[in-house]
Amino acid sequence: MAGGRPTLAAGAIAEKCEKVLFDYSLLAYESVKESIVSPAVEAVIEANTLLSGIGFESGGLAAAHAIHNGFTVMEGDIHHLTHGEKVAYGTLTQLVLENRPKEEIFRYIKLYHSLNLPITLEDIKLADASSDDLRRIGEAAVKEGETIHNMPFTVTADDVVQALLAADRYAKAFKQSEKQNRLPLFNC
Repeated sequence: MAGGRPTLAAGAIAEKCEKVLFDYSLLAYESVKESIVSPAVEAVIEANTLLSGIGFESGGLAAAHAIHNGFTVMEGDIHHLTHGEKVAYGTLTQLVLENRPKEEIFRYIKLYHSLNLPITLEDIKLADASSDDLRRIGEAAVKEGETIHNMPFTVTADDVVQALLAADRYAKAFKQSEKQNRLPLFNC
């Protein structure tokens, strides 16, 4: 946010936050559903505070938040979702933009699914979005001044649209495999 590149410290904090979230978020989720403040809840709160505090200022935010901002051009039920739910889908989209290995993408999809976070366009109330709608989201996400320009490569509106669609397709494949009990493909 200060105009520089991510620091080594920001990268280390982000990695630690990711580890904490993968290790404790499902336990924290189950605790919170029962109004229990467990050590897992405390760990996730700390990770979220560090990531959205120090990490936010030093890590660049990149595509996930810009895609969230792109979603704001849409009308309808998408606005009933939380900021975090929309950023979660933006994170899946960013992983696609970064051409991350399938194991990493499916690891996130599996975690998000277990936490009841949105993993498909239908989940974020965009099942009926037209090509023009997706294009508007992509254009808003790459507007001048958006955090997507912190990515280490140039991202176009078309790139965002294709990544939104690819993330949706990957999540649908995950759901289909889960229905058919074929999860070894996605056992990440």
